[in-house]
Amino acid sequence: AVSLKPETFEGLRFDFTKGLNQKFSLSHSVSMGPTEIPSQAAETIKIPTSHYEFGANYIDPNLMLIGRVLTDGRLNARVKWDLTDNLTVKANAQLTNEPHMSHGMFNFDYKGKDYRSQFQIGNGALFGASYFQSVTPHLSMGGEVFWAGQHRKSGIGYAGRYETDKMVATGQVASTGMVALSYVQKVSEKVSLASDFMYNYMSKDVTASVGYDYILRQCRLRGKIDSNGCTTAFLEERLNMGLNFILSAEIDHKKKDYKFGFGLTVG
Repeated sequence: AVSLKPETFEGLRFDFTKGLNQKFSLSHSVSMGPTEIPSQAAETIKIPTSHYEFGANYIDPNLMLIGRVLTDGRLNARVKWDLTDNLTVKANAQLTNEPHMSHGMFNFDYKGKDYRSQFQIGNGALFGASYFQSVTPHLSMGGEVFWAGQHRKSGIGYAGRYETDKMVATGQVASTGMVALSYVQKVSEKVSLASDFMYNYMSKDVTASVGYDYILRQCRLRGKIDSNGCTTAFLEERLNMGLNFILSAEIDHKKKDYKFGFGLTVG
């Protein structure tokens, strides 16, 4: 659910998008805030950082091209190309100066009358395939397999989805040990509530979350709280046409980590 995964951030963020014509636009993004450093210590270690990101976007009904380049040397690219009404090709890539951190992925999605299938191929000898079949007008079931040749890992998973106008319930189980359940209830046109449950029967890790999504005339408020004591809130306020104000907060009582951010989005 979207409410369980708000795009939280820490510090200051400013995003500006300029449309050159109906299909082509440029974007500029500036962010300033602390970045976490991997550490064995119990307390979180952060250092101040700042980034500038330049983006170019081409959006057509059948073709979408999105590129991003950051001052730290990272380059991100996304492609979505509808070859036919049923077949779509997606590609994602990230190039970086760090050794062995660059990656790429191709997805081939085929949408049938009452089923969907997907084939994935990525660097590191990564292969995956999935198939989802509509059993009834509300119930869909399917499965997936993957093989990561670089790490010599493979897995198989099964999934089910039940959907009505007011609710969506999903369940997944995989041979990697992960069991995931989620439920979203549309209370009204403006309010949605969500919950999820994740359990790894190999590591015995359990996490449960509840979230909300509240849409008002001028703003949208999303947030969640999980069983690990982490509370998140994300507010998007429309100040004017094409101008949004953003507030972000995340409090992790267990790690004693507190993140607050605010930003502006123009365009």
